[in-house]
Amino acid sequence: MRRILLRRFAQIIPLILGVIVLNFALIQMSPGSFLDVMTAEQQVSDPAMIERMRVLYGMDKPVVVQLLKYIWSVMTLDFGYSYRQNETVLAVIGQALPATVILMLASIAIALLIGVLAGVIAAVKVNTIWDNLISVGAVFFFAAPTFWLGIMLMIVFSVRLGWLPVGGMRDIGVDHGVFGDALDVMRHLALPALSLGLFYAAMYTRVMRASMLEVFRHDFVRTARAKGLSGAQVVLRHVFRNALLPVVTLLGLQLGTVLGGSVVIETVFSWPGIGSLMLDSVMSRNYPVVLGVLVLSSLIVAVANALVDIAYFRLDPRIRAR
Repeated sequence: MRRILLRRFAQIIPLILGVIVLNFALIQMSPGSFLDVMTAEQQVSDPAMIERMRVLYGMDKPVVVQLLKYIWSVMTLDFGYSYRQNETVLAVIGQALPATVILMLASIAIALLIGVLAGVIAAVKVNTIWDNLISVGAVFFFAAPTFWLGIMLMIVFSVRLGWLPVGGMRDIGVDHGVFGDALDVMRHLALPALSLGLFYAAMYTRVMRASMLEVFRHDFVRTARAKGLSGAQVVLRHVFRNALLPVVTLLGLQLGTVLGGSVVIETVFSWPGIGSLMLDSVMSRNYPVVLGVLVLSSLIVAVANALVDIAYFRLDPRIRAR
């Protein structure tokens, strides 16, 4: 187990290098630069001033030299400087990261809770009305765009009923105290987390249902039933644990996509996280921040895959025996 985990973590280094080189090349090929946006916003037209700014930000160097300098900077945990916020990239990402982490954890918790529970019910009640209703709901939420679902939830629960706030992360200029502020964040979190979580819950439902139906056909399940175990004991002690393996794999693969999907949801609900920061950085050609977010996303995916391997060792003893 230790050898496999060390190999997984060693694979993170070439992965990060590949992400840096690929995204750096794509950014270099994209039209425009942050100097164009900066000079347009600040109405700078002096060629000498523009050239000094080009030298200041290292854009006068060849592309290969810029790439090598950036790789070395990342190795020393220096992701550059954001001209738009007048702060280092790490500081800018650090300010937006907690909001995105809260949204990710909440949406993943909703997706796992609803998806796994619905998948178990659909598999146990296969070919019944419960199975049909769950399957239809899973197809609907999988096909519905997350931004449309978020807008519909906003119209129902915020505009029509007035139960939840329309957007933002907390009430501006209001101090509710520590406990009150936590409840305020949870109220603002409910709709974006539900919008993002229902999409992934639909996938977990289908995967969990199919996995449990496959495990039900195995010989050890028939043996457990022949021993006189109740239906609940068979499902919880023998079927459920083995059926979780594909769900764990899917969870590890989708941690990165949750971060990408939060761009849309954070824009719809004005959630001040990495997604909103990424959108603003792309629009303003703030490429150091864009590269920093992409490196962070790839690092999250790599670490998540290593954690999936650890979960596999815990869930399936046969893997430890190999």
